[in-house]
Amino acid sequence: MASARPDVRVRPGEWADLGGVLEVYNHYVRNSPATFEITPVTGEDRADWMRDHLGGGRHRLLVALDDRGEVAGWATTSSFRPRAAYSTTVESSVYVRAGLEGRGVGHRLYSALFESIQGEDIERIVAGMTEPNPASRALHLRLGFSRVGTFSRVGRKFDRFWDVTWFERPLHLARAEDSRPAPGERGLP
Repeated sequence: MASARPDVRVRPGEWADLGGVLEVYNHYVRNSPATFEITPVTGEDRADWMRDHLGGGRHRLLVALDDRGEVAGWATTSSFRPRAAYSTTVESSVYVRAGLEGRGVGHRLYSALFESIQGEDIERIVAGMTEPNPASRALHLRLGFSRVGTFSRVGRKFDRFWDVTWFERPLHLARAEDSRPAPGERGLP
């Protein structure tokens, strides 16, 4: 039987959240191929990243806090690629504290994140997911992402190679028809 959904409050990230963000993230660094970082990340490593994600704009950090005020998860939109023409595309990520997976925290974070960027000059959100990860796949599809394709064996961690599947969605789902292939183009199933 699935555990009850935790009571979390989602809000914009703050500097004070850095320790909790790193605690959640470093669990995945040490124990999962969900991130291709291979050594735990420090506050010093993440200082510029935090600065880039606080205060609004295209690149944001939202955190979910549990009833004790501890970080239960976090989600971001970040730069997809550095060239200016990519500026209207952001890459999203979501991480949930170990033990809270599959209990709605990731869905709440992503939903709030995508709502928070509605007024930004963003056309497309992309996300990469290490395979296999059925829970992440289900989350992305439930939130309007479409599978674009899979890169085979592009990351090596834990002495094995991993595939990464990419997903995309328009920021404004009402405009999903804009993302359909033009006549004569083929989309992936």
